[in-house]
Amino acid sequence: MANHKLILGNDFQEEFSLIAIHCSEEPYKMAYMLNEHVSLRLSRKKLDVDFSNQGLDISFPLFEYEDPFSYIIYNLVSNKNKSLTAKFQSSGGLFSDVSSEKTITTFLLKEFKNVDYFLKIQSDYEKVSTRKLISTINEIEQVISAYTIESQKIKSKNNLIFN
Repeated sequence: MANHKLILGNDFQEEFSLIAIHCSEEPYKMAYMLNEHVSLRLSRKKLDVDFSNQGLDISFPLFEYEDPFSYIIYNLVSNKNKSLTAKFQSSGGLFSDVSSEKTITTFLLKEFKNVDYFLKIQSDYEKVSTRKLISTINEIEQVISAYTIESQKIKSKNNLIFN
């Protein structure tokens, strides 16, 4: 009996440009600043990017703008999530319970731990030039730096699928 082998390539990967942004502002403020300076209309999506990690439900805020004229979709997502966990230990006594709190930082893309936000840009028709966009983002006073990340360097591309 003949063996049949199916080889699945990278046909299912979508093309996108990814801009890393270093900024210590809150996600809603970062979206507002991009709307003001870059002339986008980012708005918070009803559903965030959700993961479950080590028994914690982790949520990354997601903002989206779909440009109806150029058919480009912009997604702004936070890379960091800080979760507060509480640990209780009972020693068997009535008032001697010990509790401790611990803050756990989780990253959307672990290989880029120093990045605060990602701006994902995707178009069905052509690759979007990001040079002018990055220059405009770097002019924002609160932004420390912004630069393009090559898609070959991203190990966990599945975390960037927002549909």
